[in-house]
Amino acid sequence: MLPLILPALLSLTLTASLPSSNPEPMVASINYTDLSFEQAIAHSQDLLGQIAEDNLSDQEITTAIANLVATENGARGFFVTFLTTQNFPLADQPSPALLTALASAPAIVGELLVKNLAMASATEILHQRLEDGEAAQGSRQVAQRTQTLINKLQLPGVPEKLTELEQSLEEAGPYTAFLQRWNYDQEQREAIRQAIAALEPSR
Repeated sequence: MLPLILPALLSLTLTASLPSSNPEPMVASINYTDLSFEQAIAHSQDLLGQIAEDNLSDQEITTAIANLVATENGARGFFVTFLTTQNFPLADQPSPALLTALASAPAIVGELLVKNLAMASATEILHQRLEDGEAAQGSRQVAQRTQTLINKLQLPGVPEKLTELEQSLEEAGPYTAFLQRWNYDQEQREAIRQAIAALEPSR
């Protein structure tokens, strides 16, 4: 299985705001293949800043995001930034340009979305126990944004992955090691189950 997009999402608190974007053209000037995880985060922050400032066409948005999510590091860095950014309407109401880009890498994107849904749902419970309402709300928003993407993308293989995840909550399965790695207890596993159940049926 692909490595997690975290640790940046372990706390699952929303990033404060996007930094000012680099005004220089960026879509064709980045070597996406060799991006490290940290570089992918920085590039994603700049990309989302340009999107927020309406500096890119739909085609440029699709191309830039598709290039990012074509690699594991790029996809991890993109989702760490995208799912946690405050006051960013595109994360709550994905555009066709974004969805087209994400659909270009179904294996990488699908796996990360399934794991993000589980981690955000379980981490919300942890923050509630710690009486950290702001962090719990951040986790909830990440889970909701992830659910929206899963529902809208309808990526091949994702329904099967979700079924495997749900089965692994109670018995040995493909996601057992993942769940054990983060030591999720019964309440957290139930939160994951509810998050899966809340998804729209596959079309």
